[in-house]
Amino acid sequence: MSDLPFTLDQLRILKAIAAEGSFKRAADSLYVSQPAVSLQVQNLERQLDVPLFDRGGRRAQLTEAGHLLLSYGDRILSLCEETCRAIEDLQNLQGGTLIVGASQTTGTYLLPRMIGMFRQRYPEVAVQLHVHSTRRTAWGIANGQVDLAIIGGEVPPELQDSLEIIPYAEDELALIMPVFHPMARQGLIQKDDLYKLGFISLDSQSTIRKVIDQVLTRCGIETRRLKVEMELNSIEAIKNAVQAGLGVAFVSTSAIEKEVQMGMLHRARIHDVTVNRILSVIVNPNRYRSKAAQAFMEEILPQFSVFKPVSESEAEAGQAEGSPSLPSSSEPVPLEST
Repeated sequence: MSDLPFTLDQLRILKAIAAEGSFKRAADSLYVSQPAVSLQVQNLERQLDVPLFDRGGRRAQLTEAGHLLLSYGDRILSLCEETCRAIEDLQNLQGGTLIVGASQTTGTYLLPRMIGMFRQRYPEVAVQLHVHSTRRTAWGIANGQVDLAIIGGEVPPELQDSLEIIPYAEDELALIMPVFHPMARQGLIQKDDLYKLGFISLDSQSTIRKVIDQVLTRCGIETRRLKVEMELNSIEAIKNAVQAGLGVAFVSTSAIEKEVQMGMLHRARIHDVTVNRILSVIVNPNRYRSKAAQAFMEEILPQFSVFKPVSESEAEAGQAEGSPSLPSSSEPVPLEST
């Protein structure tokens, strides 16, 4: 190790500067002085005999060599963290860290319940939940920054061959409306009635909105005919707007359980239409799988698995060939009632 022209601390400093955009903010994030950061960068550049930053602008910009070192440095630091987790595993779940990723809806409404159950069984294991877009979550799995994740969107094409994508559960998208809406008195509404309603939705550029539109289209609903009268930036804002009588919306059943039970929202049923999407578990088969991650997959995921089994055709569409299936539970708890 003494022959290497850099240290792990120097790689951490390089990563912090690239993330923060300045030496001062990087120093603050690492709880060290700015002169100490500058000295480490100078030493690193001298040892490598190449400049790592362009000093001309106000923001710290990496040179080509800096980008190259950062790319390898990320992988080195990730392997170091993975090594530490593997060593912690020797304590047989009496410590260590589990990092779980999720896309927005699953991370907000489903994962906290799963993590709560896991923490009851393994209170000594620290759990981190990273909630981001499906794309960012998938890259976190690929880079070894996340142990496992549950997503509702599509894994980026460039990662589909390198990750295990395991179909996990069907998540129903429910049509919600104010309890005082005239159609709330009907047992069922017709599909054509949807085109007469005013909808509240997420921004058209959001990943969740695109996923919902894709699912609705597969179910024979012409999304271009839906009258979107308001766009908001969160599921919670949409629920509040619907409750206030500003429109109707399609949202995951996992997001409305409490409001429906308390009579704050009405869940409308559409004749001969059930709008489902497949949730998937993604893992990296080329990374070390900790005992904590294995326990979460074997003991917790089946408890929240399917309320309608994923069909073979759907599994083949969403699962890479040779990927393992999740262990089944004798009494799976529906997503909508867990």
